[in-house]
Amino acid sequence: MAGDDDADGATMIRLAGITRTFRLGDSVVNAVDDVDLDIGAGEYISIMGPSGSGKSTLLNLIALLDRPSAGTYRFEGREVVGLDDDALAAIRRESIGFVFQSFHLIPRLTAAGNVELPLTLSGVAPATRHARVAEMLAAMDLADRADHRPAELSGGQRQRVAIARAMITAPRLLLADEPTGNLDSHSGMQVVELLEGVRREQGVTLIVVTHDADLGRRAQRRIRLVDGRIDADVSD
Repeated sequence: MAGDDDADGATMIRLAGITRTFRLGDSVVNAVDDVDLDIGAGEYISIMGPSGSGKSTLLNLIALLDRPSAGTYRFEGREVVGLDDDALAAIRRESIGFVFQSFHLIPRLTAAGNVELPLTLSGVAPATRHARVAEMLAAMDLADRADHRPAELSGGQRQRVAIARAMITAPRLLLADEPTGNLDSHSGMQVVELLEGVRREQGVTLIVVTHDADLGRRAQRRIRLVDGRIDADVSD
């Protein structure tokens, strides 16, 4: 599958022979099994499949939160499998936003503090941080919740804070792992529409892992995993 088109930005992600093996007692399980996958910049993709099919494992590999046991991974034309932890952290910080089902907000920080954290870690000056956080919270319709801690927010508001935190560094890749899993249907639809709006307005590549068939069908490209392998890859 290798080629030259990933060098000009057309292909953001290129996985070749990616395998992730786990040992469970005396057994060896290939959670992701010899996956080849190209993802273009700006695509909207859903990854679906039954429980245990490898969806979240694949997303963690794409997010550089885990390392494959075998295979190659080129991100924006750069081979990343052999990079050290600091180099991987730099790519995540600069290029990748991640939205989790369980929000993963820091309880002691306000909504503004949670959104600001990636900028603080990146060394952005305080005045610039505060202005960008205020702008992002306003865009998420959370300006009046800036000083509230997560326990004082609804589930939908917490997920919007998480999306704001993921987008504050202007990543080119946005990954969402079951982003509506802990939300009621109304809040879940608001979050889905927000993610889709971010993609349209900012041109990010959006990859959503979901067990919700209705949510999965909204994506322009739909990938189904079974036993760690790609069982279907369908585009509109």
